[in-house]
Amino acid sequence: MTTSSTTRQSERKPQIPLVLGAVFLVYLGQMTLNPIIAPLAREVGLAAWQVGVTISTAALTLVLTSQYWGRRSQSAGRKPVLVTAFAIATVAMMLFTVVAWLGMTGALAGAVLFLLFLVLRGVGFGAAIAAVPPTAQAYIADVTTDEATRVKGMAGVGAVQGMAMIGGAVIGGALAGLGLLAPLIVVPILLGAGLVIIAFRLRPEERHELISVPARVSPRDTRIWPFLVAGFGMFTALGFIQVVIGFLVQDRLGLDSAMTGVVTGGALLAAGLGLIVAQAVIVPRSGWSPGTLLRVGSIVALLGFAVLIPDLGAVPLVAAILLIGLGLGIASPGYTAGPSLLLRREEQGALAGLTGATNGLTFVIAPTAATVLYGVWGPLPVIVGAAIMAIVAAFVMIHPRFRRVKSSPA
Repeated sequence: MTTSSTTRQSERKPQIPLVLGAVFLVYLGQMTLNPIIAPLAREVGLAAWQVGVTISTAALTLVLTSQYWGRRSQSAGRKPVLVTAFAIATVAMMLFTVVAWLGMTGALAGAVLFLLFLVLRGVGFGAAIAAVPPTAQAYIADVTTDEATRVKGMAGVGAVQGMAMIGGAVIGGALAGLGLLAPLIVVPILLGAGLVIIAFRLRPEERHELISVPARVSPRDTRIWPFLVAGFGMFTALGFIQVVIGFLVQDRLGLDSAMTGVVTGGALLAAGLGLIVAQAVIVPRSGWSPGTLLRVGSIVALLGFAVLIPDLGAVPLVAAILLIGLGLGIASPGYTAGPSLLLRREEQGALAGLTGATNGLTFVIAPTAATVLYGVWGPLPVIVGAAIMAIVAAFVMIHPRFRRVKSSPA
């Protein structure tokens, strides 16, 4: 083989690690903020429900844009979509950092501050992050064919999200000890680094590799709706606890704002470890079908919710979050890989967008509802999340679609 042919073969090799790196960096930016969201809100004078509405706004933006991004990644190419997404995310979070600083100094407050939180953290960053997972999932579906390889590829998306959760927990929690502004400064730097890497390292597709008119897929399609229902339930249950973790930590353990960020970071670190163990070790080595992954994962996550309901102290709280991360880490590749094996190549972008929209839809209602319920009674959002997860576990046990699926012809 000549040097030139070797170079051409290398250039044609799928850049899955680079695409997964994009997922990692955008989620690292998001997860770095998570440990400080609750104490930051209280520091600038926002109510818990306003945090919920901000996150729900980001989720609604994701729902409205995910399918567009998924199809656009097949028609325009992955590189233009990812470069655009990272540029939007970087600018939005730079401005969000300035707004948060002004809120902490008292220069901004009340309705104006809340509106800027909605626009920057909600709409701006929500639109950006909506582009990345669908693009990665559609790409992986495009370069894999059999069930085992597809499941491993989709597990890779979850694994880097788990690593981002760990990295974000470590970075956000550690920097919170220096003050709430420190993580806010780091996030746009991380996103800017991702923008540079994608712009200079990711190859654009050849024209013949693009799909000029990607197919649309209905969420009512009988091949996929059971998977979407299961995913909707799983991430709704997660949404009922994710936004209140910081409040649970602070109120159950009686911590100040800075220490709440540190301990919340530790809890999110546990969830990330669970995700990584599930998707980097258990899923690739198990050889389980998508249906089996959903059944096993939902039961493990349900156990985590059950442990989280009572106030048992710091260690059981972290253990519960670990179990939830482990369970959802096992189930998620089944949810994403299962329907992709049933659809054709030109449908994969639309499916990835539907998956992203389904995930986002769960966070439109759940965070706001959770913060309202938390104001009524602390354990209530956890109880609701546990009930939803129990329904998901029963659904994936009995529905026939979750038997072993066969790949659709390309």
